[in-house]
Amino acid sequence: MAGPLQGMKVIEMVGIGPGPFCAMMFADMGAEVIRIDRPGKADAQRARFDILGRGRRSLALDLKQPGGTDTVLALIEQADVLIEGFRPGVMEKLGLGPEVCLARRKSLVYGRMTGWGQHGPLSHAAGHDLNYIALTGALHAVGRPDSPPPPPLNYVGDFGGGAMMLAFGILAAVHESRASGRGQVVDAAMTDGAALLSAMMYGMKAAGQWSNQRGANLLDGGTHFYDTYACADGKYVALGPIEPQFYAELRRLCGLDDAAFDAQNDPAAWPDLKRRLAEVIATRTRDQWCELLEGSDACFAPVLDWDEAPAHPHNRARETFITVDGVTQPAPAPRFSRTPAAVPGGTAPRGAHSEAILRDWGFDPKHIERLRAEGVLAADAANGPG
Repeated sequence: MAGPLQGMKVIEMVGIGPGPFCAMMFADMGAEVIRIDRPGKADAQRARFDILGRGRRSLALDLKQPGGTDTVLALIEQADVLIEGFRPGVMEKLGLGPEVCLARRKSLVYGRMTGWGQHGPLSHAAGHDLNYIALTGALHAVGRPDSPPPPPLNYVGDFGGGAMMLAFGILAAVHESRASGRGQVVDAAMTDGAALLSAMMYGMKAAGQWSNQRGANLLDGGTHFYDTYACADGKYVALGPIEPQFYAELRRLCGLDDAAFDAQNDPAAWPDLKRRLAEVIATRTRDQWCELLEGSDACFAPVLDWDEAPAHPHNRARETFITVDGVTQPAPAPRFSRTPAAVPGGTAPRGAHSEAILRDWGFDPKHIERLRAEGVLAADAANGPG
C-alpha cells in the first residue's frame, strides 16, 4: 500500500452507502481497513461492482455469538479507528459500544455516522439522504421555481454531509489523540453536515443576498449566466461566467452584442436574458459549442453523462478515472506530492480473508480453528482480491 495514511489501522463495521464510502477514503489513502462483514454467501461477481468496498480485506463474523464480539474487541485492541453507521444503540446491543471499546483501547477514535445524530427527537427515526437535507434547508434551495425540489442524488447528505464529515472528524480526533493519548467518539450526523455545507448560503441569506424563492438566486439557476442550456442536438452545456471579465468573454465569443446583455446583475432582466441566451445556445450542437468555448475563460463545460465523462481529454490527462477489475471508477482523491495513493485493489467478497486477517493480527491458530468450528468465523471465499 501507498498513501499518507500508511500504518493506520481501521475497523469498519460494514453498512451501506456513506459508511463504506468513508472507509474507502481511508483505504484509498493507505490505511489498513478491515471490513467486518456479516456471514453469508460470498459473491465475487457482485463484489466486483461494489466500488465503495474497494481496497480492503473482509472478515466475516457472526456478531450474534459472544465469540464474534470478542473477536472484534481483540482487533480493536490494535486499532486506531472504528467506523460504524448503524442507528443509535445498535453497537451497544452488540456489546461494542464506545465505553466498552474505549476501555479496551483508550486511544481509539470511535467514528459514528447517522442521519439524525446520536441524540435529538428524531435520532431513532428511519430516514435517508433526502430527509436529512430537507431538514437543513438545503433541499428547499434546489430545483426550478415551478416544481417541487428534485432529489439531487445523495451527494449532500450521505457523502458530503455524512461520509466526508466523518472522515474529517476522525482525522482531527486522531491528530488530537497523538498528543493526549486518549481517544473519543466522533458523532457525524448528516443533518449537521448538510447544514455546514450550506454555510455560505446562510451567510448570503442573512446579508439579504439570497432569498427563499427557489430559482431566483445567483447559484440556483436564477441568473442567465449560471445555468445549463439545451443545444441543437438535445445535449446540454453548463455556463458559469459570474465575474465581469468572464461574462465579457462569453459575450465576445458568442456574439452577444445586444445592449440588453449589459444588465448582467439586474435580477429584473434575468428571465428575458435567459430566454435570449437559450435561443443562442440552441443554434449549435454541444460539440460545436465545445469547439468554440472549451478552454476559454467563458466558464464553460459540456454536460457529460456517465459514459462520456471518463473519456473526456481533461479527465484522461489527469487520470481522474481508473479501471479496476474491468470496472471504470473514480480514482482516489485528493492527490499528494510526496505520498501518493496507489491504485486501489478491487472489492473482496465477504469473508474472503477471514483467517488471513486473524493470523496477521496475531490470533493463535487454535483460536482461529475454534472460531471456525463454532460457526463464528465464516468460510473464506475463493479468489478474493489480496
